[in-house]
Amino acid sequence: MTTADEVRQRARAADIDLTRIVFVNNSGVPRGRVVDTDGLESALEDGVNLTEAMQSFNALDRLVPGGRYGPAGEVRVVPDPETFTDLPYDDRAGLLLADLHGLDGEPFEAGPRAQLREYLDDIEYVPKTAFESEYYLVRETEEGVEPYDDSTCFSTDGMRSAHDVILDTVDALEKQGMSLAVYYPEYGPGQQELVIEHGTGVAAPDDYVRFKETVAAVASDHGLGATFRPKPFPQLPGSGCHTHFSLWHEGENVLYDPDADGRYPISERGRHFIGGVLEHTPALLALTAPTVESYDRLAPGMWSSAYVCWGHDNREAAVRVPSVEAANPEATTRIEFKPVDNTVNPYLVQFGLLAAGLDGIERELDPGDPLNRDPGTLDDDEREARGYERFPTTLAAAVDELDGDDALRAAMGDALVDSYVQVKRSEWEQSTDEDGEWESEYLARGF
Repeated sequence: MTTADEVRQRARAADIDLTRIVFVNNSGVPRGRVVDTDGLESALEDGVNLTEAMQSFNALDRLVPGGRYGPAGEVRVVPDPETFTDLPYDDRAGLLLADLHGLDGEPFEAGPRAQLREYLDDIEYVPKTAFESEYYLVRETEEGVEPYDDSTCFSTDGMRSAHDVILDTVDALEKQGMSLAVYYPEYGPGQQELVIEHGTGVAAPDDYVRFKETVAAVASDHGLGATFRPKPFPQLPGSGCHTHFSLWHEGENVLYDPDADGRYPISERGRHFIGGVLEHTPALLALTAPTVESYDRLAPGMWSSAYVCWGHDNREAAVRVPSVEAANPEATTRIEFKPVDNTVNPYLVQFGLLAAGLDGIERELDPGDPLNRDPGTLDDDEREARGYERFPTTLAAAVDELDGDDALRAAMGDALVDSYVQVKRSEWEQSTDEDGEWESEYLARGF
């Protein structure tokens, strides 16, 4: 366990002058304060001051009119010493990830990371999570922002083109304790998929925040940009952040059945977990596809999933069960939730998936038989008979589902759900016209 004294000693030893104290609010944008090394002591002890209105601040950088949190009221941004990082991409800079606390010292009721940590402390399970992020490397041209190259899917020309940028990115990640799991050029020109190893508990979303910061910083050092928007180029493939999830209890993966044969050894509790995720998928989308542009990506035939179903290695299903490694089946038994993109607050993604799956275990929900074909190739009557519901097709519809989801509300708390719903409704209202057509260029600033 890292102490405040150890953080200060490490900062001085690394000649760090400025430390960023970072949280992620309901908009999904990392925000925070900066303190010098002399100010670290008080920041680590008492946090730094912040208006509680930040939890009613949306991705357009506007305060929700009449939102739950306004100009009166204050919280503290309290850094977690365990997260201290010497940033390899900015000189004499460090980073601490933080929780929001009330003035009474207790976790703020609408603080995503703080409320997730409280929930994790209260349950008997430990999640292991990996965020499988896709993004475009881009450059500015006279015509505007364009993909960095014209490489093809999984191609060696894409590997060569982006090699120097990716090498520096991997080096910077490893210096912060994040190891590469897999990398390749993705479907779109200039599109990358770079995945770090999974994390346990809150460490996984913490690493995801650091990952995005690192990718963007290293790209900038190379004179490039990195866009994490779900659909930055209408004519090109979208970028997702498929989320892999396993669930552990007393050192055992409860999704794994040691007596099962084959490459998909999902246990009975694992099936119930899937059943819970499927039942709550329409509401989960408000957390995992949280911007208006997210719904340009979630369409049939795009391998991003568009229907509520599950299958074995089915990349058109909302929940994919990947085939396990024969030599290590327990460690690699997991589910993948596909309708996720990089405009999320990662703490809320983990929170929502965990709460939905545990609701499925508690209620012993049956997910039905796995579908091992594209649900889009079934006719409407067959999809209806099998219960393969089409996703909500707008942010507004998904937010309504979350607002009315009693199980997710019970797990996350009214303050967090209500403030989040208000923020996302405000984003919808402020970025759509009277015909429901949306404008999403504002996402370029935060993502």
